[in-house]
Amino acid sequence: MILNTDHLNHLLLGEIVMRIAKNDVPVRIDVPGATARQVKDFGDASGYGKIGGEYFSLAAGTDIAPLLQGLENDMCQSPHWGYVIEGRLTVSFTDGQTEVVSASDLFYWPPGHTVKADEDTEMILFSPEHEHTQVIDHIHSQVHG
Repeated sequence: MILNTDHLNHLLLGEIVMRIAKNDVPVRIDVPGATARQVKDFGDASGYGKIGGEYFSLAAGTDIAPLLQGLENDMCQSPHWGYVIEGRLTVSFTDGQTEVVSASDLFYWPPGHTVKADEDTEMILFSPEHEHTQVIDHIHSQVHG
């Protein structure tokens, strides 16, 4: 297994990894017919209630930033854990950093982010219901008035 040096440094320092490609997730079990990979400390769900499972499809060029106007820092304030099935997204964070997530990447996005689809993208999210429902309701009102 080849592990991306940046991810290895984060894991060794005990820092939270926010994006990791499938092949960079450490193999924990490798037996004929089954492989299990696990990355530890992949975000923190402390203080959140029920988690929702969500499936998102975004067309290339879709930028949700304008739809988040009016939320705190004009960004999504719900954390998400997810998996990109296909496509590529650029994620922008409150601190000005950006990150690209692509097909087969696992990711964690802390509160304070927005996304733009660089390609047609299919992804699965797991998000705290209360926090993300507020964001989805806000987007819905932006789209439908």
